[in-house]
Amino acid sequence: FISTLFLFIGIFYSRKKVSLNTYLVSDRNEGAFSLSATLIASSLGAWILFGPPTAATWGGFGSVIGYALGTAFPMILLIFFGKKIRLLLPRGKSLTELVLKKFGKNLFKLIFSLMIFYLFIFLCAEVTAISKLIYYISGLNIWISAFIILFFTLTYVLFGGLKATIRSDGIQFVIIILLFFYLIFSVFLQNNNNLNLNIFQENFIKFDNKSLISSFQFGFVFFIAVAATNLFHQGNWQRVYAAKNEKILVKSLLISFFIIFLIVLFVGITGSISRLNGLKFNEDLAFFSIILNKSDILISLIVLIFSLCLTISTVDTLLNSISSLTIVHSKNFFNFKYLKDKKLSNTVLILLSIICLIIALYQFSVLYLFLLADLLCCACVYVIFKGLYQKKIYPYRSLV
Repeated sequence: FISTLFLFIGIFYSRKKVSLNTYLVSDRNEGAFSLSATLIASSLGAWILFGPPTAATWGGFGSVIGYALGTAFPMILLIFFGKKIRLLLPRGKSLTELVLKKFGKNLFKLIFSLMIFYLFIFLCAEVTAISKLIYYISGLNIWISAFIILFFTLTYVLFGGLKATIRSDGIQFVIIILLFFYLIFSVFLQNNNNLNLNIFQENFIKFDNKSLISSFQFGFVFFIAVAATNLFHQGNWQRVYAAKNEKILVKSLLISFFIIFLIVLFVGITGSISRLNGLKFNEDLAFFSIILNKSDILISLIVLIFSLCLTISTVDTLLNSISSLTIVHSKNFFNFKYLKDKKLSNTVLILLSIICLIIALYQFSVLYLFLLADLLCCACVYVIFKGLYQKKIYPYRSLV
């Protein structure tokens, strides 16, 4: 039902003829609310329900801080880099266009391949995570849930592009925030699972300096990895260009930073609470061990809707990001016009979605591929973003 709802919303906003400018950068006309909503919704996938709580169970509170800051801090960096790239390439649509202009074809091909690889791995992780969660809650066959989410999301992305994605993100954002506050109320105020909520504070005070340093070292690693990777997310750069003006861009990014940080921090802390309360759970289900109550159908339903909104808002962004990169740069690989570019993009999206479905079906672990993407992004981030402020660039030296 949730997937069908957002399918109709997406199709509604793509019922008119969609121009290239609308499909890629939403006519460069987004206001503060719509831009903030889409930045937040597209940054917070179902992965936040698995990654930060799991990190907290073995890395401690410092890991949670690092994860939360790493997820949110790119919004601050985008204030500076976003303003700069809009100045250098006012009619641009992606970071890769600037890379091609400043660094040449060799480094451009590397960054283009890296961004496509990262976006695809992210897509696989999201679909795998939500299908696993739906199976955990309801017992629904994994391939059914993965197919429904991919099919319905892909349908409106193919027709409506970024405009349809942003409009659906606005509704998903409202639902995510409302359900987030309900889950806070359920855990910390109602405390249906009779948890010892003071145990977190008690244990944090008892930590010695060595434990705290170790915990925050983990957090620093998470911060660097997550922040660097998010700077190569095409969806973020599309939204930088979609802002109506620079003032709206800065305002939206600041709002997004605080909200993303608080949500990831809360979700991560649940991992520490579940571990300190001695709850038994699978390694990646720490969040659900204190949220879900087998006898409370309402909570299970809310968690499911919350997770679906997180997933759909991320999946449509990832699909549109891959599509936009393919359209913008197909001319660098093939001599196509826009119509053929769009057909090529649609073909690529459908093929990648089929591969993603297979990966989700077999529940392949994408952790090591994620780590590889993080490593490559960390290796490239300094060279690329330092180059934004350099007048003279040495392409070969930058590639090395």
